[in-house]
Amino acid sequence: MEIINKNLLYGIGVLVISIIAAIVLHTILYFLLKKITLKTKSKTDDLIVKYSRGPALVIFIIGILLLVIPFVPFSEEVKTVFRHIVVLILICDIAWLFIAGAYFLEKLILTRYPMDTPDNLKARKIYTQVVVLKRIIIVISIFFAFSLSLLTFPKVKQIGMSLLASAGVVGVILGIAAQKTLANIIAGIQLAITQPIRIDDVVIVEGEWGRIEEITLTYVVVRVWDKRRLIVPVNYFLERPFQNWTRVSADLLATVYIYADYHLPVDPVRKALYEILKESNNWDGKVWGLQVTDLTDKTMELRALMSASDSSKAWDLRCEVREKLINFIQKQFPHCLPKIRAELENKKIIKGGNV
Repeated sequence: MEIINKNLLYGIGVLVISIIAAIVLHTILYFLLKKITLKTKSKTDDLIVKYSRGPALVIFIIGILLLVIPFVPFSEEVKTVFRHIVVLILICDIAWLFIAGAYFLEKLILTRYPMDTPDNLKARKIYTQVVVLKRIIIVISIFFAFSLSLLTFPKVKQIGMSLLASAGVVGVILGIAAQKTLANIIAGIQLAITQPIRIDDVVIVEGEWGRIEEITLTYVVVRVWDKRRLIVPVNYFLERPFQNWTRVSADLLATVYIYADYHLPVDPVRKALYEILKESNNWDGKVWGLQVTDLTDKTMELRALMSASDSSKAWDLRCEVREKLINFIQKQFPHCLPKIRAELENKKIIKGGNV
């Protein structure tokens, strides 16, 4: 019994020292790698070091343990259990490596195609595909890691084989049990391929103006202008009409309607509009115009048309032009503000009645 205890303590000591040695070697290696990456201009190597650090540590530990286990004075039964645990950890680590690779791909795309640029159409298109692909990789990695782990247990090996070999049957069962969920998942994949919406697109959904903040396999998060979040199923964007203001490009045409009396001269207002636009930081300098678009029995309708680089600037530009044009008319042509005309009949009043 004393010999067994000594062997057990010796074996545990060897394993602990081996793990510490693996951690030290891993720390030194990644310290040197980080120093090297700081000297390069590329951010790709920085991302590789960042996302491979965790999985690499597990591989270091497993590698050293596999080297020292034959020399540890454990019984064959203990060594068999230990090898089984190592295999399970290795399977999980490989899944972790694939998941880390998915996050690496996402960050790499964001680095090469930043979202905070004025014209980020291509970046939003690619990023939307990457986000959906990342989630698919995560789900598949976890599924295969779980299935392969079951294969290492003789008593439940058949279950693991069934999960891998009978995915079609499982899919049918799940399809019957969760038709709407699977329909949303398929719609999410279709959404990533066809891309009627992308991350950061400006949309109007259910009468709400907002931006696409997140796209998952089953739902889409729309950030409304007042910071509310509208959660919409993905199949909504495939089955129902909605407005996408940034589908092709981010620039928009903004309109402002002014109602004035018939006496208002149009040319001075048109010149005032151009001066307002020239001084505005929200106008992109491409399109502008002022036209009489309608006449009523009381007023005439003037439409000011101008362009902006994105929807936010278009909104600010509309408010700015509306305010300054009204101020201009009030100061220069106050008599031309909308009036209500009425005719009064003169009636002579005589004694005994009305004429």
